[in-house]
Amino acid sequence: MDLVAGIDSSTQSCKVVIREAASGRLVRQGRAQHPEGTEVDPELWWDALREAVAQAGGLDDVAAVAVAGQQHGMVCLDAGGAVIRPALLWNDTRSAQAATDLVLELGSGDAQQGAKRWVDAVGSVPVAALTVAKLRWLVEHEPDHAEAVAAVALPHDWLTWRLSGATSLDTLVTDRSDASGTGYFDAVENEYRYDLLGLALRRDPDRARQVVLPRVAAPHEVAATGDPALGYGHVRLGPGCGDNAGAALGLLLRPGDTSVSLGTSGVVASVSENGTADPSGLVAGFADATGHYLPLACTLNASRVLDATARVLGVDHEELSELALAAEPGAHGLVHVPYLEGERTPNLPTATGSLHGMTLASMTRQNVARAAVEGMLCLMADGIEAVRRQGASVDRVTLVGGAARSTAVRAVAPAVLGVPVMVPAPGEYVADGAARQAAWVLCQGAEPPQWSSGESELHTAEPTPEVLERYHAAASLIS
Repeated sequence: MDLVAGIDSSTQSCKVVIREAASGRLVRQGRAQHPEGTEVDPELWWDALREAVAQAGGLDDVAAVAVAGQQHGMVCLDAGGAVIRPALLWNDTRSAQAATDLVLELGSGDAQQGAKRWVDAVGSVPVAALTVAKLRWLVEHEPDHAEAVAAVALPHDWLTWRLSGATSLDTLVTDRSDASGTGYFDAVENEYRYDLLGLALRRDPDRARQVVLPRVAAPHEVAATGDPALGYGHVRLGPGCGDNAGAALGLLLRPGDTSVSLGTSGVVASVSENGTADPSGLVAGFADATGHYLPLACTLNASRVLDATARVLGVDHEELSELALAAEPGAHGLVHVPYLEGERTPNLPTATGSLHGMTLASMTRQNVARAAVEGMLCLMADGIEAVRRQGASVDRVTLVGGAARSTAVRAVAPAVLGVPVMVPAPGEYVADGAARQAAWVLCQGAEPPQWSSGESELHTAEPTPEVLERYHAAASLIS
């Protein structure tokens, strides 16, 4: 009986699931916390991975491993393979101006032309989250560090490299899904755009090509073997993937399927057979982990909107859900625009959140709770509409992530999103996707293993477009 391990190195923690390769049956699992903040020493991810693996019973009997990780994080390495500075994470917005500058520069001063040229090149317009913008920030604010950059990796690339025990920069490996989130990889032509990397680093084309970027491996390729010094010499390592692609693979989404993930970030992702190019920048033209595409809209704010509201009200999440469901739809006119950490969709990195419609009647604990749930879901509704404008037909969504465990979220989601909502059993779907990839690496089949995904709940409700209309009116006041 072959076992495989899937690792999810997310913003907040590292999760490990160990499953039977043939059936997908969960055998054991482990978890370790990551530090808070928007920049992190990658060595702390490695420590958490080792701890989570130990909690999961180790890898002695595991045949293959794959790592899924938070996307975009900038891991800069020097010529000796040492990390130059703490990694800037996807939710670090200090690179917002750098993103704006890159758009203007490619457009010769014309933002609209620049946005078009970026999406034609790589499927996405630079925003603060993307690696390309973080590299430009590094050049402008830490030029000595920028000059020392010999290789640029992403979190999952770097962790796979550490698992292999390799020391040569030339052995770094990634996959299409994570590479497509950098801002300098063309997922249609499957090639790096060194001209755009050079633009970010302010290096001429020849010098830009001297920067080592991870080799892009095929979806079920054996990317490396584990480090014998760690006792992992028997382990085959898959290429891994970005966390959004990992979730799609864990859910076994197929072209035409759409998911809404409510974790630290909120993500609307639709699997497509064709690449997309949205010059508005709302939809990023990413790739998935199977050879298709994964156009997605991502928000900076999701489950932590509920965390913050529960903290203010002095309740736990179950009590927050009860309060929200005790209020009428629309929260008596109270509207929460939840840009608590700035926002990526829409691109307002320096914005703050707000409450609108505060009256003596609306300012109750129940309405505050309801407005938080509705505001978070209105963000997702806008993401769905943005993906639709790129040609996706969204008639139903699959809802996952920590906030999907909320009874109120499950009940309110179909009304605000305007479509039926499928909620699978709670699970670590990013780690599961990595495990499915690891099993694919073992079997070398034409498609990933078709494990059963278990029972799902279908939630329906009468749409409440007036909630979304009031939300748009309030959000339009923020810039």
